Amino acid sequence: MELLVIRHGSAEDAGPGVEDSRRALTKAGRKEMKDVSAGLATLVESVDVIAASPLVRAQQTAEIVAKAYDDLSVHTLEALSPGSDPAAIVEWLRQQSSAEVVAVVGHEPDLGTLVTWLMTEAGNSRIALSKGGAALLEFPSRIAAGSATLEWLLTRSQLRRLGR
Repeated sequence: MELLVIRHGSAEDAGPGVEDSRRALTKAGRKEMKDVSAGLATLVESVDVIAASPLVRAQQTAEIVAKAYDDLSVHTLEALSPGSDPAAIVEWLRQQSSAEVVAVVGHEPDLGTLVTWLMTEAGNSRIALSKGGAALLEFPSRIAAGSATLEWLLTRSQLRRLGR
């Protein structure tokens, strides 16, 4: 299985009276993610399953990415919420055993921690995903902490260039 890990696009600023979970992508963030999705599609031919954090900006990002992959349905995964345990994501991934490529959309620093943990079993992040950035991991056999190989890690700008 391959795991495509995507950080949400640029979102509205947090401020007084703005609940973090309701922050939406900005107009520029939507445009960026359309370009990023085109870049992702040049690198990852198909995606079988896509899941996102329940937060609005992650859901919106996942919907844009899903359009680039034959309008996949976006699954909401609580385990991608900020502060969640990466082991819950592994349990969910194991349930997707028939999928060749799974994409997840979430938040930093949690995604960096997830990628690091899946590669090394270390509990603290050693990488950072920029807004709209993505990483591709490969699990040669079993899906477990320390078993993944990083295939690539790209920024939003790099992915946008690939999509042009």
